[in-house]
Amino acid sequence: MPDRPAPPFSHLVDALLIAADDALRALSGAATAARPAPRAAADGPATAEDRAASARLMRVNHTGEVCAQALYSGQALFARRPEVRAALQRAGSEERDHLAWCRDRLGQLGARASLLDPLWYAGSFGMGIVSGLAGDRWSLGFLAETEDQVERHLEGHLERLPADDHSSRAILVQMRDDESRHGAAGRALGGAELPPPVKAAMRVASRVMTGTAYWV
Repeated sequence: MPDRPAPPFSHLVDALLIAADDALRALSGAATAARPAPRAAADGPATAEDRAASARLMRVNHTGEVCAQALYSGQALFARRPEVRAALQRAGSEERDHLAWCRDRLGQLGARASLLDPLWYAGSFGMGIVSGLAGDRWSLGFLAETEDQVERHLEGHLERLPADDHSSRAILVQMRDDESRHGAAGRALGGAELPPPVKAAMRVASRVMTGTAYWV
């Protein structure tokens, strides 16, 4: 199905105001989850060293969810087809759950969010706008590839978490399952396969983000 024209200017202004509100909520910690966070009977981890390791991993995941909020917000601004905009908004709502879950888990582990989250939000919002302006097929392709890379990233974190950090593990398992659905939805709606150089650039940006959020 061909892309429709971009939304009228008045609608764009409304969408920008909503996007600004989303940014404030994401960066201030005011975003709330519509679903309860997955929980395990035993909380863990037991040692201070393992708690610090879990906190670093969950800080990276929190920053990833900050980026997801920004990306979907930017893409939705210029989505042509109503069903594409609706899919982005549904995915963004579930990513908001992930954001709140990760933020709350950081608090339970006695840790803070990354100091660079505003920078990563701005960059991801810009990427969302660019992919949205490229048209729905490319925007959905970008969504699908992003979610594929995030799913692999979460698998790696599940392997690295301390064995007794059951609550963080439960959160990451649900996040992984949600990301898989988001990627499948993007492909089902006609997402285009991204060129290899674009995928490679996305992996490089992801490594920079995860590397800095782990420590800063």
